[in-house]
Order: sequence, then C-alpha cells, then structure tokens
Amino acid sequence: MTEREMDQKLAELDRLLNDPETKMDAHKVWSLLAEISRPSLPLPAAPRATFPGTAPRAS
Repeated sequence: MTEREMDQKLAELDRLLNDPETKMDAHKVWSLLAEISRPSLPLPAAPRATFPGTAPRAS
C-alpha cells in the first residue's frame, strides 16, 4: 500500500469514527482497520542455484 493510499484510508476511518453526521458502518470500520494493520511483506529472496550432488552453502 502506498503512503497516499494509507493516508486516504486513515482519513476515511477518522471520518467514520469522528464525524457526527456520518452514519456508523461497523463493517467498513473493521475492513479499514484490517487493511491498515496488514504488514507489508518483503519480497521473497531468490533461491540459490545448486548443482546436482552438492549441498547449498550456509550464508
């Protein structure tokens, strides 16, 4: 998620929770919280090439 997307989701969450003229939508609040709290996972490392009959070297 980009920083801009995160800011938009936080603004929407703030509006849902704090704007007295906005109808509370618990499902939307929980969905936003789930999206915001998801950790951004690093890309998996590329596997090291091994040759038949050899064991991978320890790093």
